[in-house]
Amino acid sequence: MARNPLGEHHYSLTATWTGNRGTGTSGYRDYARDVTVSIEGKPDLLASADRPFRGDATRWNPEDMLLAALAECHLLSYLHACVTAGVQVTSYRDEATGVMCEDGRGGGAFAEVTLRPHVTVADASMIQAAERAHTQANEWCFIANSVNFPVRHEATVTAP
Repeated sequence: MARNPLGEHHYSLTATWTGNRGTGTSGYRDYARDVTVSIEGKPDLLASADRPFRGDATRWNPEDMLLAALAECHLLSYLHACVTAGVQVTSYRDEATGVMCEDGRGGGAFAEVTLRPHVTVADASMIQAAERAHTQANEWCFIANSVNFPVRHEATVTAP
């Protein structure tokens, strides 16, 4: 990632199809959907299509990665919002789900994503501020601000 003085960030990766079984795309069932995603200095990510689209269920698919990007972006934005609000988070786990709908023409789109963060804060006096921090995190999340479908939040905040 490079950064310029205007706050513009650039990202790059290499996505290499590794699913040629010897005859390339000679037929719809003749090739694997396997892809290796590489970013310099990071471990390779083994990817494929989702299982219903003839992919390898043991590999990450684009839908998984979009959901993961939204969940992680909210988590990181949330932790920042909590620090700003004086909230001490001691644990965070999100059980995120997404709904993608096929359009019947070979394409489709996500209809919505719901993030379900389970947050523990250091003290009960922090719960209200911790709940409000989810709104701030949603406003700050670069990925949520980049998608054209709703990203909903059903957060739970508790204290020991």
